[in-house]
Amino acid sequence: MEKEATNKKLKISLGSFRSILGGSFLTDDRTSKNFPFLLFLAFLGIIYIGNSFYAEKNIRKVERMQKELRELRYKHISTKAVLMQRSRQSKVASVLEQKGIKESTTPPKKIIELD
Repeated sequence: MEKEATNKKLKISLGSFRSILGGSFLTDDRTSKNFPFLLFLAFLGIIYIGNSFYAEKNIRKVERMQKELRELRYKHISTKAVLMQRSRQSKVASVLEQKGIKESTTPPKKIIELD
């Protein structure tokens, strides 16, 4: 009895599998009644796939921008260090001395207006 039930289930499974592969399930009444629902499921699947591609594209874009931001930050730090080095009073004095401008040795005087 149990062997017959197993054989019957196997025949039903094989018959369903053959109808799917052969395409005859599309002409069945149950399938034609549920065709709008199947189209809706296919539409949801396409939306799901498109959404995953869009999300991956955005992730790659964010990673690329983060990498660019790191590079720009490094460039900013190095440029800032070079500027600090060049704007030191001793460095400015040596560059100007090469151009013939000498540093004043006398301190500046404050001019006071008398009324």
